[in-house]
Amino acid sequence: MHLHACNWGAMKFYKPICLLVLLGIPVYATIFSTVRGIVHDPSHRPVPGAEVVLRAQNSDYSRKATTNPEGAFEFPAVPAGEYLVRVTHPGFSEQQQVLATVSSSAPVIHFQLQLAHQKESVNVAETPEAVSPQSMTPTTTITRQNISTAPGASLSNSLRMITNFVPGAYMTHDQLHVHGGHQVTWAVDGIPIPDTNIASTIGAPIDPKDIDTLEVQRGGYSAEYGDRTYGVFNVVPRTGFEGNRQLEFNTTYGTFNQTDDEVNFGSHTERLAYFGSLTANRSDYGLETPGPEILHDRVWGIGGFGSLIFNVDPSNQLRFIASSRSNDFQIPNTPDQNAAGIRDVERERDTLATFTWVHTFSPGLLFTAAPFMHFNRANYDGDPNDVPISATQHLDSAYAGAQIALNAVTTRHDARFGVYGFGQHDDEYIRLIDNVGSGDMLRTERANSGYLGAAFLEDQFKLMPWLTLTGGLRLTHFSGGLSENAADPRVGAALRIPHLNWIFRGFYGAYYQAPPLSTVSGPLLSYAVAQGLGVIPLRGERDEENQVGLTIPLHGWSFDFDSFRLRATNYFDHNALGNSNIFFPITIAGARIWGQELTIRSPRLFHRGQVSLAYSHQHAEAQGSVTGGLTDFSPPENGYFLLDHDQRDTLHANFQWNLPWRAWASGDLYYGSGFTDGSVDYPAHLDAHTTFDLSIGKAFGERWRVSLNGLNIANRRFLLDNSETFGGTHYAEPRQIWVQLRYRFRL
Repeated sequence: MHLHACNWGAMKFYKPICLLVLLGIPVYATIFSTVRGIVHDPSHRPVPGAEVVLRAQNSDYSRKATTNPEGAFEFPAVPAGEYLVRVTHPGFSEQQQVLATVSSSAPVIHFQLQLAHQKESVNVAETPEAVSPQSMTPTTTITRQNISTAPGASLSNSLRMITNFVPGAYMTHDQLHVHGGHQVTWAVDGIPIPDTNIASTIGAPIDPKDIDTLEVQRGGYSAEYGDRTYGVFNVVPRTGFEGNRQLEFNTTYGTFNQTDDEVNFGSHTERLAYFGSLTANRSDYGLETPGPEILHDRVWGIGGFGSLIFNVDPSNQLRFIASSRSNDFQIPNTPDQNAAGIRDVERERDTLATFTWVHTFSPGLLFTAAPFMHFNRANYDGDPNDVPISATQHLDSAYAGAQIALNAVTTRHDARFGVYGFGQHDDEYIRLIDNVGSGDMLRTERANSGYLGAAFLEDQFKLMPWLTLTGGLRLTHFSGGLSENAADPRVGAALRIPHLNWIFRGFYGAYYQAPPLSTVSGPLLSYAVAQGLGVIPLRGERDEENQVGLTIPLHGWSFDFDSFRLRATNYFDHNALGNSNIFFPITIAGARIWGQELTIRSPRLFHRGQVSLAYSHQHAEAQGSVTGGLTDFSPPENGYFLLDHDQRDTLHANFQWNLPWRAWASGDLYYGSGFTDGSVDYPAHLDAHTTFDLSIGKAFGERWRVSLNGLNIANRRFLLDNSETFGGTHYAEPRQIWVQLRYRFRL
């Protein structure tokens, strides 16, 4: 089969980039926050000239500042993560505080120094409370330690780093669902990576082993986000600050001949940090199987990642990130398919690159410029003997754009405004063979281009020390098969109860999600018509969300509760062409998703470990007929019906515990109340299910680390869902056990 090269010469593709350059309007890079503070003496008078050091908890990254005559200090452009802030001044005792920053925030911390002769001890919490008193967004922060210790979270293509810790996140029919949907945004260093396709690829765009911190937002988004409603995954990648001239080798081997290997190297100076990795993985178990038997289900892949940070001077920083992944999946068979020699394969490629210039004009004024590119390939090759239809689909999607940013922070305001845009070009090839009827073969090739541009303005206004109001507006223009415009307001408030430090938050916002470019035309349209189908132009999904929440920090514990309701018009889903394995995007007239979420995280208990819980109770329902994409024009069902990923109750309970002799254990208990049962004509769910994962390991000195890991320890095999994706029904994954070895040394 022939794949066309991308038509990069199309002027339409470059249009949004030209607009960004000509307009010169700023856009905010959301992974950064500004850390501010005030230092007082015992009489609450400002202490000028105090040295303040901000140092990352898990790396050598650090910044220094000196307090001004008002006793104030500021660190702009601080990546999201966990930090220790230390204040020293001659004549006073040293003071320290642990701080967890989240994106789009400007926390203010206070230090009251004690006289040195008083010799008062300073207690520092081992676990920071990642609570932003200004934020209206429910956020979960996953650290590199969480990823490295949670069973299976560090494996290539694994999304357990999300499902184990984020309420309402789960995998079904090989797709990640969060907050009641599967349209999510991946961002790297705060730069959203465009991907308008629906359910076309599997896994994360960056290998979990290359992630330092993952910040997950679920609803209540600021105006800077707009094209994906159900989750924002902000990745802070590894940079080389984790070690100095350090080389690390990871390898695994286990059941199903599984191996997941990586070699990485990183180092840094005061001005330069770099990190690179190469990965390779394979297993005889890849995708969820249509039955309890595991037949024709191999996966193999390779990848590479690189990060470079250069501090030109105290006011300018350059950051470059590049990642590339290649994965091939055998499509699992039923026993009959396997006996007939059916061999379907899915081949995926994903490459992205971002370049960011961060400039500090003055304290409180941060400018960011960031061009980016993203290439995605999803090739489904059906066996020529598939029945009733042999289907092949190759889809290449290329994106290029830029983000330019300005953020202004004052005592009472945190303002950001700007534009974001990208151009997209798709090349698609489809082949169908009718193996039970006429035996005719159909081929079609087509190219589509489009672009999206958005402008936004937002301000967080601290009306009172305990009350922050947020207001913003996002304007979006999309041009592809059709043109659409959207104006989406976002408003919210965060109220902190003094002394208790409980934080109440509320939010209302509207979102617009641009449609995919993929459509049906030419010979394929004629085939669809012959199958009794028709095609309606796809329009963007428009959503409205209401959300309230409460965060309670208590003696190092964090309790976070939120309740949300989302209504969608032109809800995105996907539908099969006839009885083939080719899926095209569709829109349904309307959907409603609502629920409650709870997250509990402990402090470090007995100086040994932590426990956490993520729980969600939600409903995901739709109504009306198909309003875009492939349809048979059948009348809509009466009232609302269950979406295929509706699961009322989802629970993950985790622990990570340090044992004697430098050993540790971590585990995850998962409970799901059952997904929609698509085999019946009335609302029903499949049976509830429970699994348990466990990891036990030991470190030998500073170089060696060995662990024994198991997923689904009890080997509970059950029907997970029976939706029509990658072969129809899906059974839960089998028990998998493997040994992991890590060796680290300095060159």
